[in-house]
Amino acid sequence: MEPAAPPPSPPPAPAPAPAAEPGSAGLVCSQGRNLRAVLCQRCGSRVLLPGAATFARRELLLPAMRKKAAAAAAGGGGDVLREHWLVRDMFSFENVGFTRDVGNVKFLVCADCEAGPIGWHCLDDKDSFYVALERVAHE
Repeated sequence: MEPAAPPPSPPPAPAPAPAAEPGSAGLVCSQGRNLRAVLCQRCGSRVLLPGAATFARRELLLPAMRKKAAAAAAGGGGDVLREHWLVRDMFSFENVGFTRDVGNVKFLVCADCEAGPIGWHCLDDKDSFYVALERVAHE
């Protein structure tokens, strides 16, 4: 009696898309734009509609999350975040607020509950608004 042939090996799994990192998996379309709406983690207010932003990798230091943006900008700990939604036009936002200037930076917060900062905007670059994927929810 001959030994049974081994079962055929399954086909290899498809390679993940270049933008598919742990935080962005399932959130980025083939054109690099957000597939789902971006929401405030705290109150659920809609920050961006689907397709309004582009996935970007950039190391940015954001102050620790606080309810009041002024307290967050005043000092304390922070996080270096690397995955963001890049918005080129501030009028693309559905609901976002800005802190006062902190040097040449304004931090983005939820306009409804003031949770944040959820993002970063350098005053030297008028067309770049970054929203950290780790600081928002998606639907």
